[in-house]
Amino acid sequence: MSRAFVKESDDAGEPLPELAVSPHTNFVTPAGLKQIEARVVALEAELLAAKAGADKSLVARIRRDQRYWSQRRGSARVVEPASGVPDAARFGTTVTLRLAAGAERAFKIVGEDEADPARGLVSWVSPLGRALTGQAVGDEVAVAGQPAEVVGLSA
Repeated sequence: MSRAFVKESDDAGEPLPELAVSPHTNFVTPAGLKQIEARVVALEAELLAAKAGADKSLVARIRRDQRYWSQRRGSARVVEPASGVPDAARFGTTVTLRLAAGAERAFKIVGEDEADPARGLVSWVSPLGRALTGQAVGDEVAVAGQPAEVVGLSA
């Protein structure tokens, strides 16, 4: 059969599974919303380049990613930072902990898409994010099974 009679979709291969969308409310910090918007813009540029290269599998992946990030942008609920020093940890708060060995480590409670534990950004739905939420200076929490004291809170 000639290629002229084959639909483009016949050569698409296996469809990619959609990216899983969290069932939790999509709370984001203002910085988190900017990250999502930047990702949507970057995917537009990637799509143009992929179309120029005629890589159908890459185009399919980028379109799938666009659907995910567009949905996340549409469902985002921006939580503005609290003014002043918070009396308890909440979304957007940076919590400084003194770990059992005496070292201090700061964690900011953020949205799921902006979480990066290596940089001290923990999702509000993660075990650590949930443990920190509601804590005040002087409270004790468990971090990786070890006790830690809340020694500071900032917006």
